[in-house]
Amino acid sequence: MFFLLSKTLGVVLLPTNFLIGIGLAGALLLATRFAAAGRKLLVAAVILLAICAWSPLGKLLLYPLETRFPPWDAANGAPDGILVLGGPIDADLSLAHGGAVVSAAGDRIVAAAVLAHRYPNARLMYSGGSANLVASDDAREADYAAELFEGLGLAKARLLMERRARNTLENATFSKALAAPRAGERWLLVTSAFHMPRSVGLFRKAGFDVEAYPVDWRLGARAELLTLSTVAGDGFTRSDLAVREWMGLIAYWATGKIDDLLPGPAANRKPLSQR
Repeated sequence: MFFLLSKTLGVVLLPTNFLIGIGLAGALLLATRFAAAGRKLLVAAVILLAICAWSPLGKLLLYPLETRFPPWDAANGAPDGILVLGGPIDADLSLAHGGAVVSAAGDRIVAAAVLAHRYPNARLMYSGGSANLVASDDAREADYAAELFEGLGLAKARLLMERRARNTLENATFSKALAAPRAGERWLLVTSAFHMPRSVGLFRKAGFDVEAYPVDWRLGARAELLTLSTVAGDGFTRSDLAVREWMGLIAYWATGKIDDLLPGPAANRKPLSQR
């Protein structure tokens, strides 16, 4: 049900999609007896789109997500496993072109490969199936991730490819089943910094204790938070990412799939925003 809603209602409610829809509705009303309401909708849509595009809104929404977990501390020793969440690979484009196509969040793969070389005894898992509403077994992220990791010099015997997960909830459930972590094992969770709170919350709920290794940062120094965006597309991307993540957190928390609205590090560690 969550997967279906994320691919329908969740997509519709993204700021850019929702506001463009409102604007189109307003434009259509201009030719009817509700023209006055149409003009108001059209003006409101344009103003709100401008806010999403150029204001600091997206940055302010992303900041508490990206700073929730500090960088991983290597002083605690080598991990037993490295788990990277899917998202960087476009499985459909990869199928069409006969090889892995990394379209976004490529830091996840790069960081995982670097960690795997640094800690040669750690297992490496990639969790990612098809995010399509109607999936084909021919296009699964994990299959192409395996090719990438082998091409980056990692032995096939070290790789665990979880190819069924369609969302973060399934990432947690299926990864735990495949990894079968033993008591005392330490697994790093590699995903985008803004996605880390929801991911850690779901893995905790699934009973898979992981250590956060945030990557794919979208924000710089705190001093830049209130600066305006000069490229509208950048502002739209940040606003959509942030709203999508907050919607996911609220939905999972409200239905008991995570225990905290904004999962954070262990009690003895403070997030960067509080340091």
